[in-house]
Amino acid sequence: MSGVETLSAINSRPTAVIIADQLRERIIDGSFGPGDQINEAQVAAQLNVSRGPVREGLHRLVQEGLLLSRPNRGVFVRDLTARDVAEVYEAREVIECAAAEVITRRALDARRRTVERLTPIIDRMTPYADARDWRGLGRIDLEFHTTLVEEAGNTRLVRAYSTLATEALICMSHADETYPDPDRVDADHREIASLLRDGDMTAVHLALHRHLSLDNHQLHDHDDDGDLRHGRPEERAAPVRAGSG
Repeated sequence: MSGVETLSAINSRPTAVIIADQLRERIIDGSFGPGDQINEAQVAAQLNVSRGPVREGLHRLVQEGLLLSRPNRGVFVRDLTARDVAEVYEAREVIECAAAEVITRRALDARRRTVERLTPIIDRMTPYADARDWRGLGRIDLEFHTTLVEEAGNTRLVRAYSTLATEALICMSHADETYPDPDRVDADHREIASLLRDGDMTAVHLALHRHLSLDNHQLHDHDDDGDLRHGRPEERAAPVRAGSG
């Protein structure tokens, strides 16, 4: 079955947002693979809509970085390279640390409420980790991290994080190396939650760095003296492709 055939008809009033959401899900689950062309006319026919909202929906996904528009050729699913994966995880760390800065400055009762939101999400991860169900685990994992960012109460951080979360889901769905140690999924997330409750921002940053650093994909590191920094030189990024091995 081709990617287009996995789309379902839109029975209610069609909108570009609904179309973009459907296409995004089909990219995440692999119905549309890296490099696949998404044909505007075929999508419109499958969804029984005009080409206008389809064109707008595709444009939304181009803006999100999930699709590439090639003049005179069409729109194609972006193939995430090793550098793309590294950039996604580096940017996630920066945004999550910014959110954690806000959370850790709050009073203990407020930090406890944040942990109360995060803990049930962690509890749901274990069966997926045990089954090595990367797709299911990835969605719950991203729910944890998205909730962490939401807890800062900064809509700009949430908006910036949403596209990164989608790209991270694609990485998780198609490359189990994004979970370098799946047996530590539960422990790592509980550690992050515990450190948020304690209000120890330095420890939170180090925990997030360890959690979001992928073997052979890392663009930045921390200095040997423990100073926190970002922006490791590009030439030190490993020249491997996401999902290889």
